[in-house]
Amino acid sequence: MSAADRSAEAFCTDLVRAQDFRTYAASLFVQPDARRAWMALAAFNAEVAHVRDHVSQPLPGEIRLQWWRDALTGSSQAADHGAVEGNPVAAELLRAMALYDLPAEAFVRLIDAHVFDVYDDPMPDMAALEAHCRDTAAAMYALRARVLGLNSPETARLAEHAGIAEGLVAAMLALPRHAARRQLYLPADLMNLHGVVAEEVFLHQTSAPLKEALAHLRREARAQLDQAMAMLADASIAVRPAFLPLAVIGKTLARLDTSEPFAPPTSSRLGVLWTTWRAASAKPFRV
Repeated sequence: MSAADRSAEAFCTDLVRAQDFRTYAASLFVQPDARRAWMALAAFNAEVAHVRDHVSQPLPGEIRLQWWRDALTGSSQAADHGAVEGNPVAAELLRAMALYDLPAEAFVRLIDAHVFDVYDDPMPDMAALEAHCRDTAAAMYALRARVLGLNSPETARLAEHAGIAEGLVAAMLALPRHAARRQLYLPADLMNLHGVVAEEVFLHQTSAPLKEALAHLRREARAQLDQAMAMLADASIAVRPAFLPLAVIGKTLARLDTSEPFAPPTSSRLGVLWTTWRAASAKPFRV
């Protein structure tokens, strides 16, 4: 491995350790080659998912996302926005894509899904939110499984349930941050059903309707998580490491039951490591 390769690998690992510790913890239970690919996937996901955190207007966000589309599809336009080979995350991701035959379409769909993030449009309905989860979190589960050599319709369905559960939990955890910038990932149909007033959410005002809507969302997340865990119990042992983050998701979902909407629970790194280790040690693991 060249010095540039080692540097790029270390950059991705540091980025994931800082921004996606749940995936980093799960990666400790796979072989080094797979771990390196997982770090590339998670680093890319962190870069794309956090674009909104680094821009104040939609256009710069769209430009960043377009650079990633061009980089992963081989478009010459990427060179106009910075050399792909000079970006350590892009370099590591392209290596992983080639080594494990990871489809560019999955990454492009993920990028397209995150275009929603750079705007303040409301999430229209539950179906739209689940579709967003499917193209983002679920795609990452499926890609991690593919790195481990698992690529079947059953694995895809398992990844879908896991990703929707994770995405719904992530939306609830991010409610204070989203509300502060007047974004709403709570589906409009769910808000209307329970009588949630958007302006009250933006002002961080807790209300009975908001609590009811979040309880509804937790039930949906629990149903998806239960389905994923039931499928995982019957799945190949080889695929289970890819779904280790579900152990932490399950713990977080349980803690959301007793937390306030604008004071969601946080997890320490030690807690994440402990939960992940216990899950990895159990066959099958439970949440």
